[in-house]
Amino acid sequence: MEKQKLLPFYKQNTIEAGCDEAGRGCLAGPVFAAAVILPQNFENELLNDSKKLSEKQRYQLRPIVEQQALAYAVAAVDNREIDEVNILNASFLAMNRAVTQLEIEPQHLLIDGNRFRTKSKIPYTCMIKGDGRFYSIAAASILAKTYRDDFMAKIHQEYPQFAWNKNKGYPTKAHREAIKAHGPTPYHRMTFRLLDEQLSLDF
Repeated sequence: MEKQKLLPFYKQNTIEAGCDEAGRGCLAGPVFAAAVILPQNFENELLNDSKKLSEKQRYQLRPIVEQQALAYAVAAVDNREIDEVNILNASFLAMNRAVTQLEIEPQHLLIDGNRFRTKSKIPYTCMIKGDGRFYSIAAASILAKTYRDDFMAKIHQEYPQFAWNKNKGYPTKAHREAIKAHGPTPYHRMTFRLLDEQLSLDF
């Protein structure tokens, strides 16, 4: 099946920032978000939804996005904030932080997903599966994912028994078994179900 060609913009002649997040479904670590403003004539054959690319391809694309973007920013909301405000609000917060850090103020935001909340006056459009439809959102998904993976690889050094360099904090069987054996770390999201139903926390 031929890959769908991504669109360079939603609104013509508008400074448009694509926004996406990574790490919503994880048991540990922050949620990361990125906002990217690309030139309206931007094209790249490989760029796509980060989930459809290999790790090697994502890291290959990151410097291309960073060099060719008119502006980009990456922001995070850590696990303690996630526990305070919930993961959906934390995702919105991370995207808003990324947008406010852009060196160029966008006139319109393209948000991956079906919901968004902001205190900014910048108009926005939510795009379901937008990371597979628009270059700017795909570029944001690449940055959010790779920056988050870098962070998880770094904290893996502190807690190697959780194998965050491999599972990146997602709820794999091995990750849940490590929580069962060692207990949660200061990076775990305590409001998330850290163990399967059949496992109980006995601390």
